[in-house]
Amino acid sequence: MKKTFYFIRHGQTDLNLKGIVQGRGVDSPLNENGIKQAQAFYDTYKNIPFDKIYTSTLIRTHQTVAPFLKDGIPMEQLIGLDEISWGIYEGQTQTEEILTGFDKVVSSWRNNDLDLAIEEGESPNTLVTRQKEAVEYMLQQPEEETILVCMHGRALRVMLCHLTNVPVCNMDDFPHTNTALYKLEYSDNEFAIVDHYNVKHLEGLLDE
Repeated sequence: MKKTFYFIRHGQTDLNLKGIVQGRGVDSPLNENGIKQAQAFYDTYKNIPFDKIYTSTLIRTHQTVAPFLKDGIPMEQLIGLDEISWGIYEGQTQTEEILTGFDKVVSSWRNNDLDLAIEEGESPNTLVTRQKEAVEYMLQQPEEETILVCMHGRALRVMLCHLTNVPVCNMDDFPHTNTALYKLEYSDNEFAIVDHYNVKHLEGLLDE
């Protein structure tokens, strides 16, 4: 069985722009620039014969793939694709106190303390568990060979790690920006990245 996965992060939101923590519990829509990014991605990849689109349960991913839905491509949302929960930091402006807390947690993750979570939030290991359920579900659909997956920044970094056998503590080695693409091939029970952090479709928007 062979499959091709196009993994992208959602388009920009106003909260991205303002540095406000979103996470799994904040359901913010795309802003004007995010909608342009989504359209630019569509314009570049509209001729790819996607069999299915998978998104998280959050509106920012639904809006990012909306142009493809007009072409009649079926979509399904999976909670396994939701962003990590940032717990008590969600919806908060990144004050010095919150940034310090973030830095402490992310540094601990880098040191392989992957069961650590922000209060009321999720740890990377918890996230991996629900992501693996989502991946298993997608792999079980034999008629779906070319798949578009729209998800979230931190979640995508973690996903790329365990799909490609990179230690999850190295998640920050994968760059991401809104609508950046990672294309992966799946065959012989293994994933391989064949297009790494492709942002060419954004070139016309960089000056805006």
